Amino acid sequence: MSAARKEVPKGLALIAAPWPLYNRPSLQLGVLKSYLRQQFPTVRIQAHHLYLPLAASIGYDTYQAISERTWLAESVYAAVLFPEHFGRIDNLFRRQAAKQPCLRRSDLGELCTRVQQRTDELVNDIDWGANAVAGFSVSLCQFSATLYMLQRIKQINPAVACVVGGSTFSGVPPEPVFEMVAGIDLIVSGEGELPLAHLVRFHLLEGMPLSALPPLNGIHSRHALSQPPRQGFTQLTSLDRLPPPDFDDYFDRLTRLPPERRFFASLPLEISRGCWWQRSQRAGESGCAFCNLNLQWSGYRQKSAGRALKEIDRLTSRYQTLSIAFADNVLPVKQSAAFFESLGTLKKDLRLFGEVRPTTAPGVLERMRAAGMQEVQIGIEALSTRLLQRLAKGSSAIDNLAIMKNCEELGIKNVSNLILMFPGSSIQEVEETLYTLEFAQPFRPLKPVEFWLGMGSPLWQRPQQAGIRAVRNHRNWAYLFPEPIASKFPFIFLSYRADRRLQRRLWQPVRAALKKWEYSWRQLHTGTEFTPALSYRDGREFLLIRQRRPASAALTHRLSKISGRIYVYCRKPRSIDQICATFHNLTENKISAFLEMMVAKRLMFAEDNRYLSLAVRERLP
Repeated sequence: MSAARKEVPKGLALIAAPWPLYNRPSLQLGVLKSYLRQQFPTVRIQAHHLYLPLAASIGYDTYQAISERTWLAESVYAAVLFPEHFGRIDNLFRRQAAKQPCLRRSDLGELCTRVQQRTDELVNDIDWGANAVAGFSVSLCQFSATLYMLQRIKQINPAVACVVGGSTFSGVPPEPVFEMVAGIDLIVSGEGELPLAHLVRFHLLEGMPLSALPPLNGIHSRHALSQPPRQGFTQLTSLDRLPPPDFDDYFDRLTRLPPERRFFASLPLEISRGCWWQRSQRAGESGCAFCNLNLQWSGYRQKSAGRALKEIDRLTSRYQTLSIAFADNVLPVKQSAAFFESLGTLKKDLRLFGEVRPTTAPGVLERMRAAGMQEVQIGIEALSTRLLQRLAKGSSAIDNLAIMKNCEELGIKNVSNLILMFPGSSIQEVEETLYTLEFAQPFRPLKPVEFWLGMGSPLWQRPQQAGIRAVRNHRNWAYLFPEPIASKFPFIFLSYRADRRLQRRLWQPVRAALKKWEYSWRQLHTGTEFTPALSYRDGREFLLIRQRRPASAALTHRLSKISGRIYVYCRKPRSIDQICATFHNLTENKISAFLEMMVAKRLMFAEDNRYLSLAVRERLP
């Protein structure tokens, strides 16, 4: 080994730029730091969650409002990077800020001054003479912030090798990235553990120059563009090989904040990578039509239940917090019941968040709630079964209503989306949505989200299926970045031509219905005590159903013993054949007449000869 190689600094700085959620550490940084320290105990590795001190500096409310909208987040650092284009960037910022009450009077120029000053302080605090590599994890809302930090690092020490990875750079062609962003030396496509270990081994420890790095799938180098590009990823075969994530750097920063700026953080954890629903579909299909959340993984892997349980126990004890946000695209289905039941053995009062499929069984949901699940995002996306089929969701409108009802009954907050303006949506799909919305009124409202085209999604791969053409970078990038970045950089947030005007007109009644739903919900839930909008109490010989209405007296429905038994039997979707077989002493005509009466009163929902009771059982105080 030459003397020059021995002099290469052995430091690696992992960086998460703004704008992730400020109240939780970066899972990517925590996992990478822990894995690399296990593999290379002599290498100095630090994780810099730089968004946390920035959030404390500009105020948590302001930071959160910016972080909730992509174009707001990207506007701030874009204005710092390209002050000559401030006017058009400010134009976009003002339009987006108008949708956030706490930002309506914000001055972008003043905000940029504060953000730039604090960012420079944070970057300068890192010893760039002792670090040979700076690794950035870049996801949604972090692109322009990362570009600025790359620029500052190269100004301080041009010799630092700057590596970018994360969902923003997974699966994108490397050539235009290197052409348009001078500060990037290497791109990691896919997950980062093995590619970064490759870089540490050969560059930091052996002193090998970047131009001489042995080729590896998942690493693209500016200094070796003459080599043919290597396709695919290099990833772990088993997640159980990963040590628990290391969040020490985040919590150290948190404890060093002034007392009035400290808070109880939430821990991000993962049980799986990839999407089991995508894997389970038929040949030729590749998950939900609009989804591009799995660009950085190949296939599906999950931790063993025992391993995940130990990790939760260890990390909650180490960091003295009980709030956990599962980062899985969707929680594993096969092991969920046993896993969440076993969480109870920890005897910890956990507060959990996770993403689940609409077809999650009620029993599994009950175990999740018992373990501490307080909030879920369900892959609802639509309330029209026809549209759900085109979205490749594998669920139906009655499935979505069933899980919304189950969450309501269990006291689980449901923060799910309803996609509007999906290209090619028909008037029948919109009418089905409006009809189903009438039955969804007792439950927590869904959030309207306009469809956006993501690079790598099944629909991006087969745009003709929805009449999509002329795919290009989203027009808002032109407000933020000069040419050629705005038009030629491989952004994952795209624009397209299709039937936009028609879709906007078709979906307008749905927008209005959602606003009315939100208003009605708030009217019915203004107090501190939660009372269901539609509930029942079982009197053994009869059933009482209470139907609360905004600005009106509640309605009470009394069902006889047999009618009440049918209603309770349909707490989960039941076919007419199942109902008739269970209550065989009644004729099908009598059963059908009762069911249709319940549907007419919006106490039950019917779809394809299946019936679902909508009232939740009242919980005792």
